Amino acid sequence: MSVQIFIATEIHTFLAEDICNLIEKAAHQRGTGIAKREPAYIKTKMTNGNAVIALDGDQLAGFCYVEVWGDKKYVANSGLIVHPDYRGQGLAKKIKAKAFELSRKKYPGSKLFGITTSLPVMKINSDLGYRPVTFSELTQDETFWKGCQSCPNYDILTRNNRKNCLCTGMLFDPTHPNNKPKQEREKNIAKYYRWVKLKTVKYLKKINPINLFLTL
Repeated sequence: MSVQIFIATEIHTFLAEDICNLIEKAAHQRGTGIAKREPAYIKTKMTNGNAVIALDGDQLAGFCYVEVWGDKKYVANSGLIVHPDYRGQGLAKKIKAKAFELSRKKYPGSKLFGITTSLPVMKINSDLGYRPVTFSELTQDETFWKGCQSCPNYDILTRNNRKNCLCTGMLFDPTHPNNKPKQEREKNIAKYYRWVKLKTVKYLKKINPINLFLTL
């Protein structure tokens, strides 16, 4: 694999529309997640040095960007995506590690967080030192939560007064590092994900039995 990972700059902005299309397509395929990002938003992340891009020559292979919330108290690595032609090669883990490194360098005192329905992403986060947390431990910045409005499961979030949803919240706190061994973290993540799957089945039964069938 000849893919290289860079901190994105203005020279990569011509790929913004392709990145948005890739994120949206992946979200539709999963049936969950944030389904829409505008090219102008992605371009801003690139020009501000808050994005990571993976390229195979001029071919887009993957992407992730950094968002800052709550007056820099919280940082999120969002929009992690790998082109279908480059999946199954460990690229997502490398991109996320690069975005994590960028976030820690630019915002060393910030808590890093994310919400996800993906077991592979949960494992990647766990390897980096994230731990599963309740939504109350995440940023309460209204702009962040408004971003969930384009998710097809937004009604679940609102019905539960933003306490939980199909997504799992994960947090890396630099002031309280997770000192548990990697093997123990992975074991805890596996247990937590089993609970997440049960929660997902419960919600989908209420929403639409067809969606439940497709998910399983």
